[in-house]
Amino acid sequence: MANNKLTDLAFRKLKPQDKEQLIPDGGGLYIRVRSITDGGAVSFRFRYLLKGKQIWMTLKAKTLAEARKERDSYKTIAKQGIDPVTEQKLSAERTRVAQLAEQAELAKQQALTSVSGLFERWVMTDLQQRKDLPEVQRMFIKDVLPVIGSINAQDIRKSHVTDVIDRIKQRGSVHTARNLLKLMRQMFKFAVDRDIIEFDPTASLSVSKVTTKNTERDRVLSQDEIKLLNEQLPAAGLMQSTQCAIWIMLSTLCRVGELSKARWKHIDFDAKTFFIPVENSKNDKAHTVYLSDFALNQFRLLHASRQSEIWLFPNTKDTNHVCEKSITKQIDGRQNSTVYSNRSKANQALVLPSGKWTPHDLRRTGATMMGNLRVHGDVIEKCLNHTQENKLKRVYQHQELKTEQADAWRILGERLALLTIQSSNVTPIKRAS
Repeated sequence: MANNKLTDLAFRKLKPQDKEQLIPDGGGLYIRVRSITDGGAVSFRFRYLLKGKQIWMTLKAKTLAEARKERDSYKTIAKQGIDPVTEQKLSAERTRVAQLAEQAELAKQQALTSVSGLFERWVMTDLQQRKDLPEVQRMFIKDVLPVIGSINAQDIRKSHVTDVIDRIKQRGSVHTARNLLKLMRQMFKFAVDRDIIEFDPTASLSVSKVTTKNTERDRVLSQDEIKLLNEQLPAAGLMQSTQCAIWIMLSTLCRVGELSKARWKHIDFDAKTFFIPVENSKNDKAHTVYLSDFALNQFRLLHASRQSEIWLFPNTKDTNHVCEKSITKQIDGRQNSTVYSNRSKANQALVLPSGKWTPHDLRRTGATMMGNLRVHGDVIEKCLNHTQENKLKRVYQHQELKTEQADAWRILGERLALLTIQSSNVTPIKRAS
């Protein structure tokens, strides 16, 4: 058969004829040349003996060299008693399975979601109605995504999460670390619920152990401190609008975020009301504050120095309200114990004897003063726009106590007016036992 081996030149000269040709190349290999009417295609066939039976098979080779190599491989297999046709089919199946596995792995890799991608999906799916969405996005963009954003969510472990938290704690922001751990837990639970990841990497992390215990603030400014604050404010270097904001929060019990987002259309100077719409309220409950003369005067001062016809506290471009943290940062900046050269006086201009205070402490202080002035607790809760915790009362008691609320704000305003008058004859009331 070796003598039948075609030369490369002879192979190249093969031409289709009127009839099909089967030309031997030796070793059981044949070159099949289809007839002209069948298109004249060239293919390779291998003839072998297995258990005394002559069997033909078509090879996959495209060139003569490939065909000879394939023939030699099948000849070896046939000598071992293995059917080359069966082996050819098994080889094709193995190739198919390997391709499917490769495709599955590729699909799996494509399906992998980075933490950044997971965060975007969480925002678009679950967070669109959250009022703190801008703050959540700011926190993740600042502290989470730069550290673990590019990692596949499936690969996140406790060590990745604690790395994020530890970096925040190292700069002294323990409360931010606490809040961010809670937010990451919400995001990873979202991922588990949708089979994006198999387990929540934050599940076994204790918020209090990893960050800090939740401390309930009880800071209340004393009446002496309110008098001192009134003396300190003019020299504190605050904007007039921020000074007004301090007295408004104290006299109306509103939250700093609710005040920051207020528009002038929410203030009715004739009716003496400050309306907080649902979209501005923390608990999604619209609220009307009946302004005392003290509070009304602060709104008038604010209106006289207004920088926007829409917003009480506009941003620099007057395109929206000021950042909700702006007022808080200004107040915090005047209670900084760190001395910064020529700014040291301003940095400590609002320090009070009983320690640091925040805008929310003003809300608590106003509510406490109402209680000390014999205002009923249910009325104070209404003034605070708190949601009734008792389900039975929440369902069956819908009285608004508008008259009582207006009276409570009036009483508080009168007390604040006395405390902020520069007179040594004003005697602070004693707290009820």
